[in-house]
Formats: sequence, structure tokens, C-alpha cells
Amino acid sequence: EVQLQASGGGLVQAGGSLRLSCAASGFTFHDLDYSMCWFRQAPGKEREGISCIYTQDGRSYYADSVQGRFTVLSDNSKNMVYLQMNSLKFKDTAVYYCAGDRGLQPHPLLGVYRYWGQGTQVTVSS
Repeated sequence: EVQLQASGGGLVQAGGSLRLSCAASGFTFHDLDYSMCWFRQAPGKEREGISCIYTQDGRSYYADSVQGRFTVLSDNSKNMVYLQMNSLKFKDTAVYYCAGDRGLQPHPLLGVYRYWGQGTQVTVSS
């Protein structure tokens, strides 16, 4: 059974940094071509796909809203995906989710991700 578990959220001041982690079980990054993405959803807003990574070759995607501030990384030896978030802004406040699936291009809109972790709350104080 594929499971994803997101962690690392918290309260941070604007301009600060957080690192989110997503632990995957039930499959192995190293052997399979998985795309792993981070989505977020703020209160009253639609879910937004903000970053993805293709575990086999590291190709990545960033939404304009986070480009240059966030970095997605994968550690295939540990089946972990990370989202390093720097220069956080108040508008980054949201529940962040990791999602993944096999055989998809690393883009939040190019496919339907079957596997989702529970959300982790990120709150940025202004």
C-alpha cells in the first residue's frame, strides 16, 4: 500500500524559512519513475500545485508564485521528498500536501495523482 506522510509545517515570520518533508512508503523512488508534487490550499481558495520533481532524473517544476523561493528535492535512498521554503510571505499560508504517482510528468496539471499525504499547516505571520 502506497502511503505518503507530510510533515514540517509550523508558524514562521515573514521572510523566514521552513522545510517540509514527505515520506513515501509502499514503493521505491529509485526503481520506479515517480513524479512527486507539492500542493497547497489556503482558506477559501482552490488547491494550487506549486512544485513537482521527477524522482528518476530530478526534473522539477515550480509555479510562478514560488519560483526562486522554494526548492524541491528528493532523496531516493530514503524515499523522501522535501520542499525548502525560503523568503516566506503571508500569502504562503496554507495547508501543504504532498502527492505522487508513477509515470506522470513532473507537473501538477499533467495527470491525476492517486496518492496523497495528509496536509501540514504552514502559517506565515506578517
